[in-house]
Amino acid sequence: MTTPPDLGPAPDFTLTDTAGRTVRLSDYTGRRHVVLVFNRGFS
Repeated sequence: MTTPPDLGPAPDFTLTDTAGRTVRLSDYTGRRHVVLVFNRGFS
Protein backbone atom coordinates (compact mmCIF):
# COMPACT_ATOMS: atom_id res chain seq x y z
CA MET A 1 0.00 0.00 0.00
CA THR A 2 1.35 3.44 -0.87
CA THR A 3 0.77 6.70 0.92
CA PRO A 4 -1.19 9.30 -1.06
CA PRO A 5 0.65 12.53 -1.85
CA ASP A 6 0.33 15.49 0.51
CA LEU A 7 -1.72 18.06 -1.38
CA GLY A 8 -1.52 20.68 1.35
CA PRO A 9 -4.29 22.03 3.55
CA ALA A 10 -7.91 21.52 2.59
CA PRO A 11 -9.83 24.64 1.55
CA ASP A 12 -12.17 26.09 4.15
CA PHE A 13 -15.80 25.03 3.78
CA THR A 14 -19.05 25.22 5.72
CA LEU A 15 -21.46 22.40 6.58
CA THR A 16 -24.55 22.01 8.73
CA ASP A 17 -24.25 19.44 11.51
CA THR A 18 -27.01 17.08 12.63
CA ALA A 19 -28.21 19.63 15.20
CA GLY A 20 -28.65 22.30 12.50
CA ARG A 21 -25.58 24.34 13.52
CA THR A 22 -23.20 25.76 10.93
CA VAL A 23 -19.67 24.39 11.25
CA ARG A 24 -16.59 25.51 9.32
CA LEU A 25 -13.42 23.55 8.81
CA SER A 26 -11.53 26.61 10.06
CA ASP A 27 -13.32 26.20 13.43
CA TYR A 28 -10.92 23.29 13.99
CA THR A 29 -7.69 25.11 13.13
CA GLY A 30 -4.97 24.15 15.58
CA ARG A 31 -6.54 20.85 16.58
CA ARG A 32 -4.40 17.82 16.01
CA HIS A 33 -6.82 15.64 14.03
CA VAL A 34 -10.02 16.26 12.12
CA VAL A 35 -11.96 13.36 10.62
CA LEU A 36 -14.40 14.05 7.79
CA VAL A 37 -17.02 11.46 6.88
CA PHE A 38 -19.19 11.83 3.80
CA ASN A 39 -22.07 9.38 3.67
CA ARG A 40 -23.28 8.82 0.11
CA GLY A 41 -26.56 7.45 1.41
CA PHE A 42 -28.07 4.03 1.72
CA SER A 43 -28.77 1.96 -1.35
